[in-house]
Amino acid sequence: MSENVRDHDIVLLGATGFVGRFTARHLARSAPDGVRIALAGRSRSRLEDVRRELGVDWPIVEVDTTDETAVARLPASTSVVATTVGPYLRYGAEVAAACARQGTSYADLSGESIFVARSIQRNHDAAEKSGARIVHSCGFDSIPSDLGVGLAHRAAGGVPIVAATLRVRSLRGGISGGTIDSLRQQMTEAKRDASVRRLIANPFALTPGPSVRLPSHAGSGWGKERGIWQVPFIMGAYNQQIVQRSSYLTGWSYGQLMRYREVVTTGRGVAGFVSAGAIGLGTAAFVGGMSFAPTRTILDRVLPAPGAGPGADAVDHGRFVLDVDVYPVQGEPVRARVAAPFDPGYGGTGIMLAESALSLALDELPDRAGVLTPMVALGEKLAERLRAHRFTLDVALLS
Repeated sequence: MSENVRDHDIVLLGATGFVGRFTARHLARSAPDGVRIALAGRSRSRLEDVRRELGVDWPIVEVDTTDETAVARLPASTSVVATTVGPYLRYGAEVAAACARQGTSYADLSGESIFVARSIQRNHDAAEKSGARIVHSCGFDSIPSDLGVGLAHRAAGGVPIVAATLRVRSLRGGISGGTIDSLRQQMTEAKRDASVRRLIANPFALTPGPSVRLPSHAGSGWGKERGIWQVPFIMGAYNQQIVQRSSYLTGWSYGQLMRYREVVTTGRGVAGFVSAGAIGLGTAAFVGGMSFAPTRTILDRVLPAPGAGPGADAVDHGRFVLDVDVYPVQGEPVRARVAAPFDPGYGGTGIMLAESALSLALDELPDRAGVLTPMVALGEKLAERLRAHRFTLDVALLS
């Protein structure tokens, strides 16, 4: 556990939001006795409501993420800051920077390429110097992808990988207002800046890029493979950036020529084709609609607002099953299955963030600091924690 020179072991920032409440609930159920947790946010009264609902006596820290002075004070009080306050491009930059300067570990739920790229540029050297672990994307973005590839790579003997594919076999759950607001913010930036559009589309946006010339990559992921229809997964473009950063941070251990992609499988025959087409068209319409002000205004009327989410029934019946297939340069292919009986964006993400924070606060971790990925910072320790809470992270030869 962290040394007692700081007031708290973990501060949960954004505890009153939709995902923040799930995270706080899991911490209240699962944190070992003696772990010093505080709830942080702008509204003391709302934080007191959360504390009362949880039946805990945790301290409350009032902090407005737009107040740089208050944000600068926060990391000095704790060993770990876990934050659900997005869009991180707007509300996360100063929090991450303050943690990096003050040697305080940090975990968030960002799926924003621009924010993470800027965090690496601004914070990596400072965090290495202070000893802080700055770990972005500790939710459904991007723990299943990152741990799935990393654990399969280890099982394959740690040799370079020719290709890796994540296949969404089953996914049921809602989308949060915070996720939508993050997408909205990133789309706004991309609309006015061509360099941002290029960054979002670049698999190596979070690395200096490979030093070898990559062969052209055929295929987008749409089509039929071994008789099964599939379509690109909407989160794949960002997740591959995290996976490639894990490879880079470990000396390009996955290989600089590794091709990584994520797809949704929809089945065989006409039904599979129709489902693939519907998902593809729906994804394109949603992203296109969020890219233009008139259609975005219409979507804003029906989509959840920041801090909001779906009803209890949607959350209670959520689940996901993902297969990550890794093809090494030598030896047999390996499959990692990552699954959980939780809504991926809420209950599942709350558990992932909470266990990431507990791991940063309590576990003996690899001797790394800087702007890291979940696999590089937490690796097998986090996998063990998630398995203890009904997550499946199994690895086997691909038959």
